[in-house]
Amino acid sequence: MKRQKLEVSKRKITGKKVKNLRREGILPANIYGRDFKSLAIQVPYKDFEPVYKEAGETGLIDISVDSQIVPVLIHSVQADYKKTPLHVDFYKVNLKEKVKAMVPLEFIGEAKAVVDKVGLLMQILSEIEVEALPTELPEKIEVNVESLALVDDQITVSDLKVPEGVEVLTDATQVVVKIGELITKEAQAQAEEEAAAAAAAAAEAGEEVAEGEAPVEEAAVAEGAGEPKEKPEQETKEEAPPAEEKSQ
Repeated sequence: MKRQKLEVSKRKITGKKVKNLRREGILPANIYGRDFKSLAIQVPYKDFEPVYKEAGETGLIDISVDSQIVPVLIHSVQADYKKTPLHVDFYKVNLKEKVKAMVPLEFIGEAKAVVDKVGLLMQILSEIEVEALPTELPEKIEVNVESLALVDDQITVSDLKVPEGVEVLTDATQVVVKIGELITKEAQAQAEEEAAAAAAAAAEAGEEVAEGEAPVEEAAVAEGAGEPKEKPEQETKEEAPPAEEKSQ
């Protein structure tokens, strides 16, 4: 990895007053390390951000302060809810002594199980801890997932390929990535229960509708049965002979 360079200046403002620096686009920071007296520094945001993007927390940075070059790693970055850096700690390293660092994992390729729609890719770890000389720390570790073809296929820490000179400190048996079922047994059981409950509710609703329709039909029949009663009365009146004919 290319070593980044960053020019900074000593910082005299400390405590709550550092918020004034931030308003001016200046990021407060510290440099500390073994056999190194902690030094308060400041650096423009516009200079820090591209270096941080390239180096991350494993890339070696040469900090220039008071005509002195200090090799450091970014140890921690405090940020606000917008992910804007508020404070940075740089760790001064000895280039001849190994250091511990968290290295991000980069997943490459597409799992066969996902392509064939056999299962889902589950990423368990996003980084691992390693130990190496500052100049040999990898920027990232690639994890090829193309060989994962079946449910429960997995890649563990022990399967990872790391550069020579890098020692992995994370538990070797820890799972990095695996293939899970498309639908878990618990989710499938729950779905079946919900489907059964819905079917039972629909059947019950159908029975209630059927029972509710019977009185309506009976009422309709009853109303229909009452209608013909008026017709015989009309027919009787029409068939009755006139009163004059009776007198004759």
